[in-house]
Amino acid sequence: MRLADLSFKYKIPLRGSVLIVATAIAVSASLIAREYEYFKRDLIDNAESMGRVLATTLVTPMVHDDLWRVYEIINSPFQSQLRPDSPLSADLLVIVDPALRVYVSTQPKRFPMLAEAAQVVPDFKELIDALRQAHSEAPKVFDLKSSSHLYMVTPILADGVLLGTLVMGYPRDIFLPRLFAIIRRAGVVTLGVLLLVIAASWYWAQRFAEPLVRLADCMGRVGAEIPADIECRLEMQDSKDEIGRLSAAFQRMVLDLREKAELEKQVVVSERLAALGRLSAGIAHEINNPLGGMLNAISTFKRHGQEDPQAAKTLSLLERGLTQIKETVAALLVEARLESHALARQDIEDVRTLLQPDLSLKRARLDWHNDVVARTPLPSTPVRQILINLLLNAIHALDPGGRLACRVALRDRAMTITVENNGRHIPPERLDHLFEPFAHDSPEGHGLGLWVTYQIVEQLGGRIEALSQPGETRFIVTLPLPEPA
Repeated sequence: MRLADLSFKYKIPLRGSVLIVATAIAVSASLIAREYEYFKRDLIDNAESMGRVLATTLVTPMVHDDLWRVYEIINSPFQSQLRPDSPLSADLLVIVDPALRVYVSTQPKRFPMLAEAAQVVPDFKELIDALRQAHSEAPKVFDLKSSSHLYMVTPILADGVLLGTLVMGYPRDIFLPRLFAIIRRAGVVTLGVLLLVIAASWYWAQRFAEPLVRLADCMGRVGAEIPADIECRLEMQDSKDEIGRLSAAFQRMVLDLREKAELEKQVVVSERLAALGRLSAGIAHEINNPLGGMLNAISTFKRHGQEDPQAAKTLSLLERGLTQIKETVAALLVEARLESHALARQDIEDVRTLLQPDLSLKRARLDWHNDVVARTPLPSTPVRQILINLLLNAIHALDPGGRLACRVALRDRAMTITVENNGRHIPPERLDHLFEPFAHDSPEGHGLGLWVTYQIVEQLGGRIEALSQPGETRFIVTLPLPEPA
C-alpha cells in the first residue's frame, strides 16, 4: 500500500512524527555543533593565553641559553592542574629556533635537540613559514585539514628580535570525550521530549482526523444510500473552520438528496397512480357499455318473458352479479363534482354524525377539532367524501376501545385534514402501494376507498401522505384554497 493511500488517521500523525523527528535532529545537531565551536573557541583562547605567558617567560632563559630552565618552563603546564589528561591540555610543546631546528621540547626522545623540525614533524615547516610570511608577532592558530593536531604558534621575541617559535600541539580527538558527553545528554533529553511530543501529536492528529474519516465514510455511502443524520453527525460541524464548513455543507447536501429522493418517490407514486387511474377509467368505460346492455336485456326479459321460476331465479342471480360489477366499475370512474356548494361547517359536522354508529360499535373515543366556521371555497361533496373514506378506514383499523382523532384546520390559504388512530399499523412494504386500487387484503370493502380518495385529492390540486408505526397511523390531506377572484 502506498503512503498516499493511507487513512488520514495514520497519514497526519506519521507526517507529523517525521517532521518532529527531523526538527529534533536538526536542533540537536545545531546545538551540538554550537557546543563544539564553543569548546574549540575556549581551547584556542586558553592556548593563546598560555602561549603569551610562556613566550614572555621564556625570553630571559633563552637569551642566557639556559636550556634546562627553558625545559622546566615549557614542562610546567604538565605538572600543574592542567594534567595531560585535562581536556584543555596540549600533548606537545616544542620550541623551534630561527634556523627551524628543535631547541627544546616536552618530548626530548621524540624531538631531539638540534634536529630539523621539518624532518621530525612535517607540519612545522608549513606553520612557521606561514607565520613568517604574515609577519605576525601575535599567537596564531593553525587548523590544518591534513593534520591530526591543532597548533598554536607563538613567536618568542626579545626587543623585536626573534629568539624562537613556541609550537603547542593539541590532538583533534581532544574534543571527542566532551562531544560524546554532550551527545549523550542531548540524546536522552531529545528522546524524552520526542516521546512526549509524538504521543501528543498522535493523539491530537487522531482527534483532528476522526471527523474527516467519518465524513469520508459517509460520503462513500451516499451513492448506495442516504446516511441517517445521526450516523454522520460530526463533532466539529458546529465550528466555523474548514472542517466545520465542510461538515455543514455535507449535511445540507444529504438533506437535499433526502428531499430529492422523497420527491422522486412521490413523483413515481403519482405517475403510477395516474397511469392506473387512466387505465382504470378506460377499462371502466369499455365495460360499462356491455354491462348496461346486458342489464337492459335482463330487465326487458323479466318484463316480457315467460313466467319460468327457474329462469327468473337465474336472471335475478345474473342481475345481482352484473349490478355488483357495475357498482365496482362505477367506483373506478372518480370525478370530483366541483359544481357542489361551497364547504360549510355543517358539512364537516354531518360527517361526525354519520360515523357515530360505527364508533359506538367499536366503543371508540373520537377527538374532534373543526376550524371551519364560515363557508370555505372548496366543493363540499368531494371534501366530505375524502373525510368519510379516511375516517371509515381508521375505524376499521381500530381495536375495541381504541382512539380516533380528526382535525380540520385552515391556515396559509390551505385546508389540512388530519386523521389519526392507534389501531393496526400499516406495514412499510404496503405504504408505497397504499393508494393503488385493490391494494389491501381486508375482507371489508373492495379496496378502492383510498384510491378514490387519492384521485379526488389530485383533482382538487392537493396532496395526501400516510405515516404509520406501531401504535399510530396518520393520514394528512392538504387542499389548497382557490385564490379570491
